[in-house]
Amino acid sequence: MYLEDTISAISTAVGNAGIGIIRLSGKNSLEVADKIFSAPNHKTLKSVSDRKIIFGHILDSDGEVLDEVIILVMRSPKSYTCEDVVEIQCHGGAEVLRNILRRTFEAGARPAERGEFTKRAYLNGRLDISQAQAVMDVIQAKTSTALKVAQTQLAGKSAEKFQELRQKILKLVAHIEALIDFPEDEIDDLIEREIIRKIDEQLEKISELQNNRAKGKILREGLETVIVGKPNVGKSSLLNFLTDTERAIVTEIPGTTRDTIEEFINVEGIPIKIIDTAGIRNSENIVEQIGIDKTKNLIDRAELVLALFDSSKILSEEDFEIFNLIENKNALVLLTKKDLPQKISVEEIEKISDKKIIPISVKTGDGIKILERNIFEIVGEIDFENIFIPTEREGNILRQVSEHLSQAKNSVAEHLGIDFVSIDLTAALENLSELTGGNVTEDIVDKIFSTFCVGK
Repeated sequence: MYLEDTISAISTAVGNAGIGIIRLSGKNSLEVADKIFSAPNHKTLKSVSDRKIIFGHILDSDGEVLDEVIILVMRSPKSYTCEDVVEIQCHGGAEVLRNILRRTFEAGARPAERGEFTKRAYLNGRLDISQAQAVMDVIQAKTSTALKVAQTQLAGKSAEKFQELRQKILKLVAHIEALIDFPEDEIDDLIEREIIRKIDEQLEKISELQNNRAKGKILREGLETVIVGKPNVGKSSLLNFLTDTERAIVTEIPGTTRDTIEEFINVEGIPIKIIDTAGIRNSENIVEQIGIDKTKNLIDRAELVLALFDSSKILSEEDFEIFNLIENKNALVLLTKKDLPQKISVEEIEKISDKKIIPISVKTGDGIKILERNIFEIVGEIDFENIFIPTEREGNILRQVSEHLSQAKNSVAEHLGIDFVSIDLTAALENLSELTGGNVTEDIVDKIFSTFCVGK
């Protein structure tokens, strides 16, 4: 990627719409747009003042009109990328957008890479690395709660917390460096206890951030929830009820679902990635058995299991196998078909499993609200005063910072010498710089932005 290039991409979603947007960014974006744009008064975009909207037409290579458009001019540095930016707002048909995009390439722009607009905003100092990552979280937010958390991070709250942590450690390093510079000042127990106390304060703050890591991942990716049970206990019916769609086929024929079906639902602001699976039973059908094996693998990795049992029938061998599969898992036991004559009681299941038991009926909706409330309680209340660590990369960096601080603390406690303490604290500072972009390698930057869509 070269910052000297002018880049161009479609910034709106694929598909027909009333309006589509092509975005250009770079030092020659106005010049490129002028080559393909014609205003009724023949005014050029280069002569237009900042943040002006101009009506006109995009012309093809023969001078024929491709589409009537509105163009927004944003001059450096007052734009998303801090470069000259031109946004062409045209009709949202796929062919129109492709034709205009091709014209920008013919006029001198090159295709933007994934996330290159936001990458330029980061490289030009408009966003730090945590804010840049929050851009995609805002775009991909699946609930209002997830959106609120992403917007908080985009506003820079994460960066503020990381900088605050860094400043505290920096002051401690400065204090220790002063002790090194003046070796005649004896380091007594009081000074050592004070250093340990300050390190413990930062370790506690990091621990709080790490404890929020799981919630950050859930808000970003959804709580991975697997629906399991033997055939015809109501797994697909529950998925359809929760998603308010006919997403899964529901019949009285056992083994209808042979592969997984994934959907997202919103439970009191928490995104839930819910997966319907093949019914667990003894089957000689090879295709069905593959689906059953996949179900068992999903149970192993799931963050929550909804184990369904038909309360209108006595427990079978397959039911007991499912109880064994969820024994050490975070699971809720759902007794389905509550509206039918009951053959299984809650008291009977309590003797078999220590999991929370919820009788439900998909037909009447009875018990569904209780189920949703229990799912929400598993995640817990969201405290927006806290920041959330949404990615594994950030979690790993905080673990490294914590390890260096712990090593520094041990060096003090074991009287190994103040130089060793300084080395570990300095290493912690270098790790923290990676969270805001001050010490991020080009490979890591490329990896982060490769997950973005092309037009952002």
